[in-house]
Amino acid sequence: SVVGARGCSFACGARGGVRAGGVVGVRGKVRGGGEGVGVSRKCGVSMQIVDEAMLLETRAREVFMPALSSTMTEGKIVQWLKAPGDRVEAGDIVMVVESDKADMDVECFDSGFLASILVAEGDMAPVGSTVALIAEKEEDIGKIADCGLDCIVSGSGSRHDGTTAVETEEHPVPDGPPAAVADSGSSSSSSSSSIPKPDLAEIFMPALSSTMTEGKIVQWTKGEGERVESGEIVMVVESDKADMDVESFEDGFLAHLAVEEGGMCPVGDAVGYLARSEADIPAVKQWALAQGGASAPAAAAAAPAAAAAAAPAPAAAPAAATPAAAPAAVVNTGRIVASPFAKKLAAEKNIDLATVRGSGPGGRIVAKDVEAAPQVSSSPSSVAAAAAPAKRADGKIVATPDAKKLAKAEGVKLENVVGTGNFGRITADDVLKAAGKFVEKKPKQAAAAGAAAGAPAAAAAKTKEAAAELPGGSVGMTALQKAVVKNMNASLDVPIFRVSYAIKTTALDALYAKVKSKGVTVSSLLAKAVAHVLQKHPILNASYAPDAIVYNPSINVAMAVATPDGGLITPVLKDASSADLYSLSRTWKDLVRRTLEKKLSPDEYNSGTFYISNLGMFGVESFDAVLPPGAGSILAVAGSKPRVSIGANGLPSVEKEMVVNITCDHRIIYGAQAAEFLRDLADLLENNVEELLF
Repeated sequence: SVVGARGCSFACGARGGVRAGGVVGVRGKVRGGGEGVGVSRKCGVSMQIVDEAMLLETRAREVFMPALSSTMTEGKIVQWLKAPGDRVEAGDIVMVVESDKADMDVECFDSGFLASILVAEGDMAPVGSTVALIAEKEEDIGKIADCGLDCIVSGSGSRHDGTTAVETEEHPVPDGPPAAVADSGSSSSSSSSSIPKPDLAEIFMPALSSTMTEGKIVQWTKGEGERVESGEIVMVVESDKADMDVESFEDGFLAHLAVEEGGMCPVGDAVGYLARSEADIPAVKQWALAQGGASAPAAAAAAPAAAAAAAPAPAAAPAAATPAAAPAAVVNTGRIVASPFAKKLAAEKNIDLATVRGSGPGGRIVAKDVEAAPQVSSSPSSVAAAAAPAKRADGKIVATPDAKKLAKAEGVKLENVVGTGNFGRITADDVLKAAGKFVEKKPKQAAAAGAAAGAPAAAAAKTKEAAAELPGGSVGMTALQKAVVKNMNASLDVPIFRVSYAIKTTALDALYAKVKSKGVTVSSLLAKAVAHVLQKHPILNASYAPDAIVYNPSINVAMAVATPDGGLITPVLKDASSADLYSLSRTWKDLVRRTLEKKLSPDEYNSGTFYISNLGMFGVESFDAVLPPGAGSILAVAGSKPRVSIGANGLPSVEKEMVVNITCDHRIIYGAQAAEFLRDLADLLENNVEELLF
């Protein structure tokens, strides 16, 4: 749902399009004197709509109640971590908010001084409402605290240009900027002010994580002119962590797209505009195009996109000339990546996504690819016959229990699925075909024969391809890679120490051999073992706060997973100490799958309390892991190697050992504590590993 944009961010992602930030200009005057748009009798200051770049006597930023989930409409302030008058740095946690899902930390985007707390601890506030004011200068704290919300009107008056409309009893705020501001601006600002602002709603780039500063629009699921309902997905945004669907909080008609697909946009900037009625679409579009601040980057981003779209036009002509009756060729094998709207559209049109070539990032199938896909038959009657699912004589659609469960999970309507089972019964494979995730199984003998016959040619082609694709020059980083850089730089400010320990793995290997057939992975075994030992060493599960140690009530083990595009994400196994080994393994496999598909929710990768980096599968002998920001400890696990040692009987023996290195925050954890933790972990894995089964 949505995020407060300029005022503050929070440690959880959310979607949507509600404005929640802005710069407020306040020019102090003596009571009863001076000029301005309006004068407030309550605080004796004149308020004027000013541009963000102007030098003001007083500058304030509003801290808003963020939307921490798609269903949240109001939040409760559990605790203020800063008091009025305290210095606030960008990235500092200023408050803890209780939503309808969980308690979460809220960080500040800007530096300044907390001037006034408007909502006290324990009180509720609607999403988007102002809960505090931040002053840029310490001497402005008193002025802003005295004025408060009597002079600062947020909400519908907050605008994208970085100013906040201020309205008093005597002088209502005009629709356009005052002449004084227009005169000081450029000719473009004066021309835009000549167009009255229609009734509209803006769609903003939400902050989908606490580290996100800009986002990339992967796909617009709605086109200009289409009706948009509140709660409906309007776009897919790529953040520094994952791809997420963004919902609209408003009803209306999508009048203008300020940022095209593939374009980048800072958090909090407008990316689209909604008209309240269909008749208002032209007026909203005209007004949006006249706004230089939001439309200029969009136009620049749209130009390359338009050129790229025009380039493949000649290649589209032969495709159009292809007879519609010809069966579509399969172009996708294995896992098919498609947007939710593309899957829904394909199910409605009865189009197999395996035959659709994706044009989105990384070959992702988007809605326009499905719409451009060739139909199976040009005859309407044959299309209807092929698309109509088989029904029983009583008219009911029959499906297997697995098919019903899978359809619910994939969001596929059974009435649009063709049943291939007995008497038209819908099977799980039918649902997978409708969702575009069905993988045709090849006979093993045929596959082996084909692999053997084509091995020399494939090897030669692979060698040639590898030589041809050797990269060179500077390549721009992805949003995820930029986030990793930011976190690594932040880790340099933390004083750390490292401790190594060699653990014999004979008993662990034997246990793994017994449970491997039941779906248990080495990663889940390590997570369960670490969580088990952390119960006796809570300091290793803690984190640092200014002048305090934060003990986490739950043991959430986060394990690093490398993504194909060169990033790193740490999916979290929550409450790993209380979950059994088998359910932990199932959860981990699901997390890894959705990590590679970039479908994790923010709470599934930013709620870790203890971290593990496992490179044992690569055969490394030892390595050190970098401590993530906000973490107290991270354990680096190397590969298990045969080593010669002297046994208890004094005779040499060969046993397998793995070296683990733990990196700790030395502000709260000391060397002896880390060593005791590793000693107990080794004792568990070497002598009592069967405890992991209970």
